[in-house]
Amino acid sequence: MTPLELRQQVRSGAFRQPTAGYCGPYAQANLVILPQAHADDFLLFCQRNPRACPLLAVGEPGQWQLDRLGADLDIRSDTPGYNIYRDGRLASQTHALHEIWRDDLVVFAIGCSFSFEHMLSEAGIPLRHVAQRRNVAMYRTNRPNQGAGPFGGEMVVSMRPMKAADAIRAIQITSRYPAVHGAPVHLGDPALLGIADLMQPDYGDAVEILPDEIPVFWACGVTPQEALRQARLPLAITHQPGYMLVTDILNSSLAAF
Repeated sequence: MTPLELRQQVRSGAFRQPTAGYCGPYAQANLVILPQAHADDFLLFCQRNPRACPLLAVGEPGQWQLDRLGADLDIRSDTPGYNIYRDGRLASQTHALHEIWRDDLVVFAIGCSFSFEHMLSEAGIPLRHVAQRRNVAMYRTNRPNQGAGPFGGEMVVSMRPMKAADAIRAIQITSRYPAVHGAPVHLGDPALLGIADLMQPDYGDAVEILPDEIPVFWACGVTPQEALRQARLPLAITHQPGYMLVTDILNSSLAAF
């Protein structure tokens, strides 16, 4: 499928699952949607935490169609699942935002590690969660974000088990793509990140780590969801972790060198 075809399936309700492994050459995006009153602080938060929150696009107040992200794209319906936060708590989940959309809402599209997975697969690096059609495992860590206004919290990471040689190659590949989280932030012992049990992710699905593999951790675009919980805004909207917006942006166009 092309990104447009996938978004049309999402909009019609025919596609309701994690987007890892789909439309490989094209960038996927995390979403944060906030009232305009908090947009400047959140923009500063992203600028201060670029590994976890690399910005692909920012909309104008009330704008639900961002040409930078794709043709015939509707932020209100083209993501397979949305989280609605009220006062810092997950209040509900939905597949469309038309009923709660407001003219003061500002869209932030943040780069996603699913984007570089296509390059890893092309390099022959196996990704177990993709092969098993599972959501990637994501964990809260003990690494504090740099705060801005009401936004702070700790970094969230995604994890992929790899053999050592594959991990080295993955570092080489992903370091070229800071717009989709760049190189890993940690390899090996999860306790150094404050993660007690890799089989109990905070988001997504656990996958087996074989004896000859090491866990490799990347900064994750779910980090803003932790910041939003701490900020306790009256209203905030995000994607459901792993259920991304698939854009028309080619991953190759995001290479830094």
